[in-house]
Amino acid sequence: MPTRRHFLAAAAAPAVMAQTRPNDKIRIALIGAGGMGSGDVASSLSTGESELVAVADIYDGRLTRAKEIWGSHIQTTRDYREILSRSDIDAVIVATPDHWHARIAVDAMNAGKDVYVEKPMVQKVADGHLVIEAAKKTNRILQAGSQRVSSILYDKARELLAQGAIGELNLVEAWWDRNSAIGAWQYSIPPDATPANVDWDRYLGQAPKRPFEPIRLFRWRNYQDYGTGVAGDLFVHLFSGLHFITGVQGPERVFATGGLRYWKDGRDVPDVMMGVYDYPAQNKMPAFNLALRVNFVNGAGETSGFRFVGSEGIMTVGSTVTLSKVNRESEPGYTISTFPRNVQEGFLKTYHGKYPPRRAAAEGMTPQAEDTFRAPRNYSDHLDHHRNFLSAVRSRKPVIEDALFGLRAAGPALLSNRSYFEKRTFAWNAAACEVRGI
Repeated sequence: MPTRRHFLAAAAAPAVMAQTRPNDKIRIALIGAGGMGSGDVASSLSTGESELVAVADIYDGRLTRAKEIWGSHIQTTRDYREILSRSDIDAVIVATPDHWHARIAVDAMNAGKDVYVEKPMVQKVADGHLVIEAAKKTNRILQAGSQRVSSILYDKARELLAQGAIGELNLVEAWWDRNSAIGAWQYSIPPDATPANVDWDRYLGQAPKRPFEPIRLFRWRNYQDYGTGVAGDLFVHLFSGLHFITGVQGPERVFATGGLRYWKDGRDVPDVMMGVYDYPAQNKMPAFNLALRVNFVNGAGETSGFRFVGSEGIMTVGSTVTLSKVNRESEPGYTISTFPRNVQEGFLKTYHGKYPPRRAAAEGMTPQAEDTFRAPRNYSDHLDHHRNFLSAVRSRKPVIEDALFGLRAAGPALLSNRSYFEKRTFAWNAAACEVRGI
């Protein structure tokens, strides 16, 4: 039987903060006070390094709720530009629907604010280049909000892969499955939502104009006009984690398929999606293939993770990091049953002379060991991700998941949508973050 050993992953060392404002908390503002934005603020405040001073949202009810949670002293507004005009705000969290990410991130950096922007960083590839250019021009910190890049488990997986723990990587499988209404974005719609307390025109922005329809606001992930579907919500997490662990820039070919199988509630994006991606050799990593899967009708419940398949074993990454390794036998084995008897006898005499019988090796492999690495109890990669962002705001040192990293994760996810809807394969230049041949 394979042995199992359990290791407690070392907690991440606290980031060294610059001494520019050692006694002051970083003053942050939230733009987009939905569930994810509220969670981001909670994580940021939990670090003890920040304080919330303002909130912007286009639904008045969320502004009221913001004061109930964080205090009547905070500024609330429908217009995010009022927040950007304040000189006392250091950084903003952008957690709006996807179609507003690029515009607000660029405006914020131009206003001198550092930016934590939820994933996917942008809704369109072209917008990603605008974000990259703004970050370079303004010298502001921008971090995309895919927290696995700050996870100590993913850092351990990166270390093991680099050490050759599974030999040479050749295949990665990744998945994220759900089987609940909330998991499929069936979020609650406030019964008091009306044109009087929702700034509908501001919400639409550059999206197609249409009459007030609250479902398209409170369940915006279901619609291409405002969100990026399965690929932008979940594929991008998987791309971010994969790129961090392997150190690669991205795939060179993208193909996706799927369908709308169960949640036929008026949404115009699929609830089952699969993607296949070809990664060329890059950054000391051999060429490998990636298969992604998201299923919102998974009867087994919610699961997510990775399987990194190598020549010497498999590394599974999820709530733990597990290595399953094998020993390759030196004997090549033989297939001689169709040879004449005298030929078989001669073959075996020669074979056993070269490989003396020691143990059975019918498959050429025997189990070796399985090692599992665990994070400390109650560990939160969300907390570490916000801690890393705030550390960069103080130190001015670059973050890992910057604008370029953000686009290299968002790009293949957005192309997965195009592949699904246009029913064709796309070529992607990960170095330049461009769609090839278009």
